[in-house]
Amino acid sequence: MGITHVVRGSEYLASAPKYNLLYQAFGWEVPTYVHCSPVMRDAQNKMSKRHGDPSYEDLKAEGYLTEAILNYVALLGWSPKGELAEQEIFSLPELVNAFDITGISKSPAIFDRAKLDHFNAVYLRALSPADFHKVALPYIRQAVRGEQFDTAAIAALLQARCEKLTDIPEKLDFFDTIPEYGIDFFTNKKSKTNPEICRDMLRAAIPVLEQLPDWTNDAIHDALIGLAESLGVKNATLMWPVRIAAAGKLVTPGGAVEICQILGRDETLRRLAAGLAKLEA
Repeated sequence: MGITHVVRGSEYLASAPKYNLLYQAFGWEVPTYVHCSPVMRDAQNKMSKRHGDPSYEDLKAEGYLTEAILNYVALLGWSPKGELAEQEIFSLPELVNAFDITGISKSPAIFDRAKLDHFNAVYLRALSPADFHKVALPYIRQAVRGEQFDTAAIAALLQARCEKLTDIPEKLDFFDTIPEYGIDFFTNKKSKTNPEICRDMLRAAIPVLEQLPDWTNDAIHDALIGLAESLGVKNATLMWPVRIAAAGKLVTPGGAVEICQILGRDETLRRLAAGLAKLEA
């Protein structure tokens, strides 16, 4: 036989003499064994499917990219040497070229979900906008059913703002239907807003947006920035109530301008008018 190395888990170390006897009995060359330390869930417990730890298929279903999983798992219990010692991000061909058996650690590695999230975010951000849109679209469509919304524009908001693809639906639940929200959302210390100020901001913003000849990001942005200047307020003081009224959420994947542009003129003005009605009630 031409086997020279057998790589396996350290739990097989004790059985190595029995395997040697089998190889010798068949007249085969006894291989060199490489026994790798286990990957641990924590300092005391090995990862185990029986105890709910994820498989590759599970991680894929949880929104991780194959490339990110491969990259992260390759660095569990192994590290590159020399000039690559500080490098973390490797393509599969780069890993093949960098791998050396001497880089295998004798100590168990701990599976760190936060670290995997970081790797996945790096890979998501490195995708071209078109490729990100392609992988994100099924998740976008879980939350955004309206065909009138530009999913490529939505994807552009998300690419720098999610760590896993499964993060996407909950970020977009306001597009099809604005959630119920209270006027307390209009109060924000950093933006220097309260319900009274937001009422005045929306009263001023609605007619300006109604009169826009073009409904584009640049047109909406320039109109709102110009309005804030004419009102003598900070941009955030105007943008905060516009975004809250448009989305009904404190945290959104984009700012007021991007959200209004994707919603479209009619839906934006309808939502802003509803927000103003809350503040005037």
